[in-house]
Amino acid sequence: MTERLIQSIERAADILELFLTSHPEQSIKEISDRLNLSKSTVHGIIKTLEHRGYLEQNSDNLKYRLGIKLFELGNYVGKHLDIGRIARPIIKDLVEELNETVHLVTLQRDELIYIEKVEGPSALTIYSHIGKRAPFHCTGVGKAILSQLSEEEVDRILSSVSMETFTEFTMTNIEEIKSILPTIREQGYAFDDEEIELGLKCIAAPIFNHQGNVVASISCAAPKMRLDEERLPKVIEGIKQAAAEISRQLGYKGKNAS
Repeated sequence: MTERLIQSIERAADILELFLTSHPEQSIKEISDRLNLSKSTVHGIIKTLEHRGYLEQNSDNLKYRLGIKLFELGNYVGKHLDIGRIARPIIKDLVEELNETVHLVTLQRDELIYIEKVEGPSALTIYSHIGKRAPFHCTGVGKAILSQLSEEEVDRILSSVSMETFTEFTMTNIEEIKSILPTIREQGYAFDDEEIELGLKCIAAPIFNHQGNVVASISCAAPKMRLDEERLPKVIEGIKQAAAEISRQLGYKGKNAS
């Protein structure tokens, strides 16, 4: 790095990041020992961070912990992260890798909205387009998101949407749909096997934000004949990795974050 870094700011960042470990509360001596800094240096930085609300002191044990200002900043960043902008290059790389169409949908007030669609070189005419609403009950993206919601949320959503039948394979029974959600949650991906269009198969995975909430999902859609047993594992792995990377860039730190 050729830029000149400011040492005091570097040390302040090191101190704040130290609280992200298994030590939510720390004394000046503990911080000094862990960062190999003098207590006087640590004391000055901590008092400045405390004054600005980035740290606060526990009056019972006199140790320091992260302050409300960091929560406010993190909440602001989380609200203003642009999922589409973050996902776009990842989606383009995935389309280049798989040579199939990739979709991104977001969860907005109990509705699924297609916000990105990049077609592969041999794309079919597919039901989706940017701005269109996606059904929960018969799409991979919908089931991937449902699998990460509470039972109460699933019941509320499925009881309020139209369970339209698109093909002979469309599932319209709420209890049947709910019965497959634990498996989807465990394996980390969902299928749509000709449920919305005959001959079309989709694999989808959920995307999480910095708070660990599901906010979107990504899918690969292709003719069923191109997603045979030999090729399917590569597509599943590609979708899961893309979803994990988007989640990571949204600040997600949980299971499967790459």
